[in-house]
Amino acid sequence: MSKKSILIIDDDKFFREILKDVLKERYLVIESTGSEDVIKLAIEIRPDLMILDIELSGKNGIEVCKDLKKIMQTRSIPVILLSSRARKEEIIRGLQAGADDYLTKPLYPPEILARVDAHLRTKSYYSNLEHRDMQMLLELSDAVSVLRNPMKILRIIVEKMADVIDVVRCSIVSISSSGDLIVKASSDMPNDGEIILKVERYPEISKVLETRRAVIINDMKHDPLMESVRSFVSELGFNSIIVVPIIKKESVIGTFLLRTATTLKGDDSERINKLCHLVANISANALENATLFESMKTAQEFLEEMAIRDGLTKLYTHRHFYDRLDEEFSRAIRHKEPLSLIFFDIDNFKQINDKFGHMYGDEVLRHIGRVVREVVRESDIPARYGGEEFAVLLPHTAIEGALEMARRLALMIRELRFESLKSRPITVSTGVSTFTNNNLLSYDEMVRLADQAMYQAKTSGKDRISVANDPSQHEEASGIK
Repeated sequence: MSKKSILIIDDDKFFREILKDVLKERYLVIESTGSEDVIKLAIEIRPDLMILDIELSGKNGIEVCKDLKKIMQTRSIPVILLSSRARKEEIIRGLQAGADDYLTKPLYPPEILARVDAHLRTKSYYSNLEHRDMQMLLELSDAVSVLRNPMKILRIIVEKMADVIDVVRCSIVSISSSGDLIVKASSDMPNDGEIILKVERYPEISKVLETRRAVIINDMKHDPLMESVRSFVSELGFNSIIVVPIIKKESVIGTFLLRTATTLKGDDSERINKLCHLVANISANALENATLFESMKTAQEFLEEMAIRDGLTKLYTHRHFYDRLDEEFSRAIRHKEPLSLIFFDIDNFKQINDKFGHMYGDEVLRHIGRVVREVVRESDIPARYGGEEFAVLLPHTAIEGALEMARRLALMIRELRFESLKSRPITVSTGVSTFTNNNLLSYDEMVRLADQAMYQAKTSGKDRISVANDPSQHEEASGIK
């Protein structure tokens, strides 16, 4: 069977290459720029799907989409819009113009595949779904698109799935920053309850988190994956499990866990598996947006917070970092308190981009951003300073505390492993400067000293920490215990 074709229209070769790398194994990928006659090209090629950047040279992507949907030969081609900024009004205009979906840059490979696969599924994919299954999917899609309460969304998902399929339990499990598994909603649990699970008791969930792929177990009592928990599952009243990851952007944001009452067989197994994937896809967007929205007191606060966050790492932007640095430096002078600054740079990052590609370089940046967010205290100000450089401002912190933070960051970053990078360790070169007893005249001097110390660490062999104006305080990060 011949591959389905995808036409990518984007002026930026970098993003075309990312999309092509992700899609080329499954699909025939054709690239072009906005300078071409997109309508003429689409009519000539008749692709199965188009990925269209909003910011094209000449006529923008929204107008092109509108034209495509007016023409008989192209109106049925699914269109996914690309936006370089998550600007809601821009995306809404695109959807009103007839676009079927959207992706925002920076692009995340699993999300690209999930969206494209969803639009290119053949009619036969849905052939063994029942009428009530389709009705449930439509109702769920309508409900989650208007809700802003994450817990309501979770409860609707498990209730509708439990209603449509004969299951012992349908649950959604979240993964905390510390790695705990927390049942947030379950068809057999009160609405206001939560249950913390022991990770070692759920090898099927661990496998999903490791691989980011669904796990289907038809016979829990004999499946090798369940060997470590055989004594726990032998007395259970069910024998089958399907676990599907809910993936959005840079991480698995939850695990959709469906437990069936009997061993899955034939078409019923395939039907339930498909339903789980479809529901997970529907839920991902709404669940992430609702969770973010709920963490802000108002929609205005939500928008303001997103404006000062780097889209890739979720750390503060360079500009916001300087705004806070000005405030904290003035406060340190006024209250005669110490203030420390950590600068660190990823070692050999250009080699990662050159050897493995920018897509995998972005993966490294995303995970380092996550590590920084997990390690810093609530009072600290972590930022992506630029490119592969990061900064952490530490109020009320003298040099000893700053060094301890720098060591923790270096160790946790080195412990990261990326299968795509052949598990090579990531190291950083770090510089630290501290304001104390009015030793610095300005925050610019503080930045300059931290930057110089970072450069010293880099030129002294990398993978080490250097303290500004203190030659005795240079240590190899790999030697820190």
